[in-house]
Amino acid sequence: MLHKGSCHCGKVAFEVETDLEQVMSCNCSHCSRKGYLLAFVPREALDVIRGEDDLVTYTFNTHRIAHRFCATCGCAPFSEGKKPTGEATAAINVRCLETVDLSAVKPVPVDGRSF
Repeated sequence: MLHKGSCHCGKVAFEVETDLEQVMSCNCSHCSRKGYLLAFVPREALDVIRGEDDLVTYTFNTHRIAHRFCATCGCAPFSEGKKPTGEATAAINVRCLETVDLSAVKPVPVDGRSF
């Protein structure tokens, strides 16, 4: 299913193809503070349709994941990285998707604190 999403101010907009079968709630220091609900997709399933130049990148720990956020409103719609197999992946912040009923989402806990 194609989902549309954006940051809070709308400068960054994207589309992502995902069925949202598995949404994760990570307990790492970053995700838990931000309250992310994440859906992982192949990077090619994510299309930034507006605002690529308005995105800023934050990395920490091993610096393998590029946490992307809007330079204007600070909202973080997705991050980008690579699987251990080398495949490009994106973690979509499900809270930034326009048509998702969050009350219907059943997040799976992930122990990111141990990574």
